[in-house]
Amino acid sequence: MSEEAPARIVADQALARADVAALAREPGPVHLAGVGLEETDLSGLVMAGWTFERCQLRHTRLVDARLEGSRWIACRAGFADFSGADLAESEFRSGDFNNASFRRCALAGASFVGGKLTGADFSDVRALGAAFEEVLLVAAKLPGFSFRKAHLKKLDFSQADLRRADFRDAILEDTSLRGANLVDARFQGADLRGADLGGLRLVDAAPFRGATISGKQAGQLLAELGLVVR
Repeated sequence: MSEEAPARIVADQALARADVAALAREPGPVHLAGVGLEETDLSGLVMAGWTFERCQLRHTRLVDARLEGSRWIACRAGFADFSGADLAESEFRSGDFNNASFRRCALAGASFVGGKLTGADFSDVRALGAAFEEVLLVAAKLPGFSFRKAHLKKLDFSQADLRRADFRDAILEDTSLRGANLVDARFQGADLRGADLGGLRLVDAAPFRGATISGKQAGQLLAELGLVVR
């Protein structure tokens, strides 16, 4: 069997769409390191298996791009547009993707670890098996997102849009739901003892029916009725 060709490395330069398209026409993966791609339109290009390390991608367009199995390490990609892109089995680590759009993306098996996704839009994604850990998702849009049976660690969903999200049988560890929109969200079987439910009122507790909470959390809810738990 022939060995897979090593990745071609392109480092520390700015690239235009034509440059990236030329790389994409050649066989084998590409490793972009410290490359400037700000405001570049890379829509529709095939970059499956590529690595983007310390790349500048602010306002870059990657609409409908083929990026399955790609790796994104310490990239700065605020307001990048990935709408409709195939990002299945991709890996995002320690990057800044604040206000990026992932609308309609294929995210099955993708992972987001240690990054910033404040204000990011994950509407209408296909994300079976997607994983998040130690990520800021403040004010992010995740309507209908499925976290079913996931173990969520150190996530900040403060003020996020989690309408109709599925948290059934999930475990939330050091995770904040403070101020999130949880209308029609499902939490049956979820373990919320490690979640920050600050600001939750008893009248808003219906979505948590069937979930496990701690005595301290129950006391906070009952305090809304003026009751004291001893």
